[in-house]
Amino acid sequence: MGQVTRSNSHVLSQAPNEQAVLVEFVDFECEGCRAAFPVVEDLRSQHADTLTVIQRYFPLPGHQNGMNAALAVEAAAQQGEYDQMQQTMFTTQAEWGESTEDKSDVFRGFAQDLGLDMTAYDAAVADPATQQRVELDIADGFTLGVSGTPTFFLNGQPLPLESLEEFESTVATAAEG
Repeated sequence: MGQVTRSNSHVLSQAPNEQAVLVEFVDFECEGCRAAFPVVEDLRSQHADTLTVIQRYFPLPGHQNGMNAALAVEAAAQQGEYDQMQQTMFTTQAEWGESTEDKSDVFRGFAQDLGLDMTAYDAAVADPATQQRVELDIADGFTLGVSGTPTFFLNGQPLPLESLEEFESTVATAAEG
């Protein structure tokens, strides 16, 4: 049975006076996810007190570096740097996205720039458990009907993405209670 969130889901921001929970299934190589990124960041900032934001992995098979990016972010998460690494992926996506070449070395460079323990990072990327963690999110996504990214759930219900403006308004309204 797929779940919208799990105890190990990555919480980007936890609202102390939670009125709404936004969950995003994301592919770090997806241009649509990159377009939604600043909107989600604005919502996190403007509604920090009432909106909890959670991100889940959903790398698409058509993206050469989608899984490698997810593995890099999960390896960073194991050192407490999930949020910084996911932000780096989106702010640099234009430099590495849509490439047919393996960009794992680029992602390793991001980890170094964040000051991660590189021995631990390399071990995490190579550990099958890291990929299994990503695949758990993918499996939940498929069970929940996720077929592309970004896919959002608001308070456990699918949130259609008609336009970024409508999305932002709907989430803001829910966060305001």
